[in-house]
Amino acid sequence: MTETTDKQDYSSTLYLPQTDFPMRAGLPQKEPELVARWKTMDLYKRLRASAAGREKFVLHDGPPYANGNIHIGHALNKILKDVITRSFQMRGFDSNYVPGWDCHGLPIEWKIEEKYREKGKNKDEVPVNEFRKECRDFAGSWIKVQADDFRRLGIEGDFDNPYTTMNFHAEARIAGELLKIARSGQLYRGSKPVMWSVVERTALAEAEVEYHEIESDTVWVKFPVATGELAGAFIVIWTTTPWTIPGNRAISFSSKVEYGLYEVTAAANDFGPQPGEKMLFADKLAAECFAKAKLEAKRLRGVSADELSPVICDHPLKGLAGGYGFQVPLMDSDHVNDDAGTGFVHTAPGHGREDFDAWMANARSFEARGISPQIPFTVGDDGFYTEEAPGFGPGAEGGPARVMDDNGKKGDANKRVAEALIAAGNLFSRGRIKHDYPHSWRSKKPVIYRNTPQWFVYMDKDLGDGTTLRSRALSAIDGTRFVPAAGQNRLRAMIENRPDWVLSRQRAWGVPIAIFADDKGEILVDEAVNARIVEAFEAEGADAWFAEGAKARFLAGREDQDRWTMITDILDVWFDSGSTHTFTLEDRPDLKWPADVYLEGSDQHRGWFHSSLLESCATRGRAPYNTVITHGFTMDEHGRKMSKSLGNTVVPQDVMAQSGADILRLWVMNTDYGEDQRLGKTILQTNIDAYRKIRNTIRWMLGTLAHDPGDEFAYGDLPDLEKLMLHRLAELDRLVREAYDAFDFKRITRALTDFANVELSAFYFDIRKDALYCDAPSSARRRAALYVIRKLFDCLVLWFAPMMPFTTEEAWLSRNPQAESVHLEQFPAIPAEWLNPALEESWSRIRKVRSVVTGALEVERKDKRIGSSLEAAPVVHVADASLLAALDGVDMAEICITSSISVVAGEGPAEAFRLADVAGVAVEPKLAEGRKCARSWRITADVGSDADYPEVSARDAAALRELAALQG
Repeated sequence: MTETTDKQDYSSTLYLPQTDFPMRAGLPQKEPELVARWKTMDLYKRLRASAAGREKFVLHDGPPYANGNIHIGHALNKILKDVITRSFQMRGFDSNYVPGWDCHGLPIEWKIEEKYREKGKNKDEVPVNEFRKECRDFAGSWIKVQADDFRRLGIEGDFDNPYTTMNFHAEARIAGELLKIARSGQLYRGSKPVMWSVVERTALAEAEVEYHEIESDTVWVKFPVATGELAGAFIVIWTTTPWTIPGNRAISFSSKVEYGLYEVTAAANDFGPQPGEKMLFADKLAAECFAKAKLEAKRLRGVSADELSPVICDHPLKGLAGGYGFQVPLMDSDHVNDDAGTGFVHTAPGHGREDFDAWMANARSFEARGISPQIPFTVGDDGFYTEEAPGFGPGAEGGPARVMDDNGKKGDANKRVAEALIAAGNLFSRGRIKHDYPHSWRSKKPVIYRNTPQWFVYMDKDLGDGTTLRSRALSAIDGTRFVPAAGQNRLRAMIENRPDWVLSRQRAWGVPIAIFADDKGEILVDEAVNARIVEAFEAEGADAWFAEGAKARFLAGREDQDRWTMITDILDVWFDSGSTHTFTLEDRPDLKWPADVYLEGSDQHRGWFHSSLLESCATRGRAPYNTVITHGFTMDEHGRKMSKSLGNTVVPQDVMAQSGADILRLWVMNTDYGEDQRLGKTILQTNIDAYRKIRNTIRWMLGTLAHDPGDEFAYGDLPDLEKLMLHRLAELDRLVREAYDAFDFKRITRALTDFANVELSAFYFDIRKDALYCDAPSSARRRAALYVIRKLFDCLVLWFAPMMPFTTEEAWLSRNPQAESVHLEQFPAIPAEWLNPALEESWSRIRKVRSVVTGALEVERKDKRIGSSLEAAPVVHVADASLLAALDGVDMAEICITSSISVVAGEGPAEAFRLADVAGVAVEPKLAEGRKCARSWRITADVGSDADYPEVSARDAAALRELAALQG
């Protein structure tokens, strides 16, 4: 509408948009300025002050690990948390976000050890507290780096006073939580097979392993039957861990499986089993096993469970290095089936959880039969065989065999065991298999199961009130809301099946298991001692445990000091993070316990969600959270895992430098974050394009509101079109609030983006531009539109503020230069009278008719019969009575943006334009008659009717006269 004539330029007489809010966002430059502004004004404290006295909403931060730059997973996680806390803050809550960091544990310890190795130093030669200080300093340096990156993402929280697990108060509370568990009888020292990292020299919990495919050696081993009618036959087992054979103490079978006695009738090889040998197999697996060994066999008879139960076998390595002369009993076990293997399971109770459980369940009966229940320690922490593995340990020729080396590579143990079995004539067959196998989450190297003394928390011990830790945890899961809901079943399955919680780690950096125990494993329970420990940690940190004279200090006044040993194992870091609710939610007056929300990635069902649940249930009887929200992982655009080797990683720092944090945040808001998401250049560009449309809508409103006189209107005085927009705001308000409550951010962004693009830019703004630009200053229609655009701006900017904090802050301050921050505002209160379903129903009919007119004009424009819709004066034939009634009193020329329009009842001529999905409407395109107004471009018959303004319409002439009078 800025076209000029040769005689006069009318653009200066129009209320065209005027704003300094740039079309090009320049987010990489603008956002750091806003971060600095928020820091200078101390926005965090302003938020806390503004929310004083409100109900608290607390999202407790799952602590990231302080050992490197943030990655895209961190960005996704923190953005989701920030949007949640901001959305509750802007809806009447005191929503305080306190960031936290996990600071203890192996990855940091490794980094310091690497520095030592580079200098030729040995960690064990350095005083432990000197080493721990280096770990502390290392973690502290990364906390600062990560905090700066989180702030650059637009995350608002108490970064000046975060929580860290290495804070002295935190270490005191973690130790105090352990002492509570010990005092209640839930802590015990046991000897069980645990997952052990040879590379890291420490025990690992289930939460610290992940499964990757490896190729393993497999062996089928013959155990000679030594007793009963089956004596002289062999029971054959199959295992993927040949190195565990020296630790074998039993064979498991199942009374639910059918077994048979078979005789070899032919052998393809001169070595291995030969004709005449008798062997026992599960009937379902026998043929497959014989084929593997290139044997032919016949079934002699069935063998019952009653016949198997009393059987005693010789160990297949009997006599090797003077060892393995003990009896190997059979036992009926639930974990045996005939899906794979031989139907008999080699049982090494020092190297597997099921083996251990089955052995312990039968230990008393074995002892009564003269069979020692002792479990051997055949493999040391370094992966070498011990003296309890005769023929393979330190005294073996060539030195001890090794299961795994310091780099996680397979040692020579499998090979040497297989050779010994061949020499003994007890190797049935061998092979290789690919299968999933546990690896350390940190080192990415395979682990082994080995029997070691460790400290455990009982899962199934009666806690004195008829509950166990497992039952408490399962009950807590039932009382927790999960988003998505599937997370509940996942966590429940893990709790139902998990073994006792192993707490001890054989490391140096972390909170120690600060207890004293005697040689029988009895734990000292002395409140005075415990108080001294906690007080010392509070003042000096956990380093106090390792200081010279610590034992005498803590046991001061006790006469039996020699009885007690100071435990120097380090607590599992998951116990640290699982205890954060105590020293954060409980101890900070600006927070509350339990948290409203815990939010982390789906891997935390086995991690932080899990350990927090167990720790809180052990000490408080319930979960420390009311809601658990889970997000997936970020893949590349093709659904592949991001990796440096593939070159498909997306680095959040790069995205912020190139496009801006709000683009990254908009991507997060547009994802189904509960599933794995995808991200790459194309997806980022899609979000950049979406962002531009949102920004342009905001920019147009800002420019238009530059002419807003600030009038207020009673709802009843507004035109119906304005009421329709307010109705849509009322509907959106309900949707936005419900979706923020449901943490369904994609629903919000989709609804608001569609509203901005379709209902505002392509409908309401398009219709009202003529009135807004051209009407006289006093025009009620123009002023009513400005009033509604003011409401539209406020609602859209405030609703988007949690999601795009930088853009909305820039827009809000552009509109309100004296304001402090959009983030100190509340979501707008929407009057109930704005909700008007009847009006919307009427306008849905009007818009149906409009769509047919628009379609007809598009054809005219495409065929170049018109250039603009203002050149048209269509005739609209309406046969549908309900549609015709809806048009009564409506200026359809204004709604369809034509210079004039005629609405007549009836079907219309056959050649008229129609749309298949709008029955009863036909449009005849006609050209507008009259002259083109030089100011508004409308073609009307009254152009020139005002002698003072001969080039414009009567409406525009009146507006020009009013403007001239104001300029006086």
